[in-house]
Amino acid sequence: MRNPAETSSDRVLAITRIFNAPRHLVFEAWTKKKHLDRWSVPHGLTIPFSEAEARPGGAWRCSIRAPDGVVYRVGGTYRKVVEDALLVFTHAWEDLPGQPGHETVVTVRFADHGDQTKVVLEQATFKTVRSRDSHEGGWNECLLCLAEYLATCPRNGN
Repeated sequence: MRNPAETSSDRVLAITRIFNAPRHLVFEAWTKKKHLDRWSVPHGLTIPFSEAEARPGGAWRCSIRAPDGVVYRVGGTYRKVVEDALLVFTHAWEDLPGQPGHETVVTVRFADHGDQTKVVLEQATFKTVRSRDSHEGGWNECLLCLAEYLATCPRNGN
């Protein structure tokens, strides 16, 4: 249940990170299965299933297995895809019968930052600040995994 003292701006998540990799590679890491399955869950979790069609109107979905064996499902639809610059997609956790729950919109912007890439992620609007904070922890862990993964990626012939 939402706290009536919370405003919609309290329920928006914004994270900025700089990655030591070229923008094209960072964008590919967000849009290509061969990369996504390697970094897009926090440490200790695995992705036993994923699919995505990174184009406007394309769907994405994945299953995430926790160390205790519990499987969570999440998915959405891509709204905007501008190569090397912008991704906008919906994000909703599924319940056990496979019905999507509360939907948020994730916007990821990619920009050159010298030889590095600046990524600005915004996710909105959560039902509660507690939910926002939970996702912030998950995204921060995923972005750490992304930085570690990008450090191992060849820079030519991705």
